[in-house]
Amino acid sequence: MKKILVPTDFSKPAQIAAGVAADIAKKSGAELTFLHVVEEAIGNSMNVEGQVDVDGDWEEKIFTLKLIEKAKKQMAKLVEDPKFEGVRVKQALRVGNAFHGMNSIITDKKVDLIVMGTAGHSDLEQMIIGSNTEKVIRQSNCPVLTVHEKPISKNFKDIVYATSMEKDEEIFSRIVRTTQRIYDSTVHLVRINTPGNFQRDVVVKKYMEDFAKKLQLKNYTINVFNDVSEEEGIVYFADSINADLIAMATHGRTGFAHVLAGSIAEDVVSHSRRPVLTFVTKRRKK
Repeated sequence: MKKILVPTDFSKPAQIAAGVAADIAKKSGAELTFLHVVEEAIGNSMNVEGQVDVDGDWEEKIFTLKLIEKAKKQMAKLVEDPKFEGVRVKQALRVGNAFHGMNSIITDKKVDLIVMGTAGHSDLEQMIIGSNTEKVIRQSNCPVLTVHEKPISKNFKDIVYATSMEKDEEIFSRIVRTTQRIYDSTVHLVRINTPGNFQRDVVVKKYMEDFAKKLQLKNYTINVFNDVSEEEGIVYFADSINADLIAMATHGRTGFAHVLAGSIAEDVVSHSRRPVLTFVTKRRKK
């Protein structure tokens, strides 16, 4: 892991995410890039380089300039925090759409991990913060770590890996294994049995054991957990073992397919108070 992106709006959730990112950077030797996007009612994003186009509404331009100056001061204060001592830190400030700003940075910087704060799951919080977080989770080409509140431990010693054990999870399984190596963790493989998707324990556990051996996991447990839904089962299982991190793949449905099916990963991110590591897998064509 070489580059970590931390989008920030300088809120409390963003500050918590910054602290988690700093701990990861210290353990992995990665470089941190903090990104703040000053939002405008446009569909793209541009770099802030000290010059602003003077065409258009002067009042809007002056207001945007004030937001930029405020953001520069907040960014300077953020990176001066002692918790980033010994970490290579860069700053990025953009004007435009928040999601497009993040997306362009991910591509330009060849980011290996995104660490984001999330405010929770109330209706108002979803309206304000949820949309951008969900877009990133659904469409990012790199892993996304979402953090709701300050973790009890800085070390991810117990990782819940909620898996469907499909072939298209091979890349994500390597990400989980890398995380395990950095933190010397125990990985708790879990399959959630629901009334609509039930399999016998003896069948599932044998399949999971083979899956773990294929991944060459060395320190792991095999678990089957029963609940009314997969997302609730993942959250409650993580609670039951006091896990430090939940890891799971998402298939990144978009558009009408997403409206119909939703996303288990997004639901877990919204409802879990533990950090959640997600990655969009690409389904193989049959």
